[in-house]
Amino acid sequence: MSETLEAKKDCTEARAALEEFLHNELCAEDAADVRAHLATCEECSAEHHVGEMLTAALQGACRDRAPEELRAKLLESLRAARDQHA
Repeated sequence: MSETLEAKKDCTEARAALEEFLHNELCAEDAADVRAHLATCEECSAEHHVGEMLTAALQGACRDRAPEELRAKLLESLRAARDQHA
């Protein structure tokens, strides 16, 4: 296989595994393969960086609590809906 075709194959495989790599869901051998590819491929490394940033932003957003007033209104609405259907 030519070097260009091999590189495209490596990129395709690495990008297919990025989501699992970001969440530490790959076996050690597969994670090492992705890590090695990212060390040598600027495009895949940039895509990985974007994935890291999005993951961090989502994790941060999930830690925020709703304001107490909003939580109280939501609970009141849920209780009213439950009572109507009970």
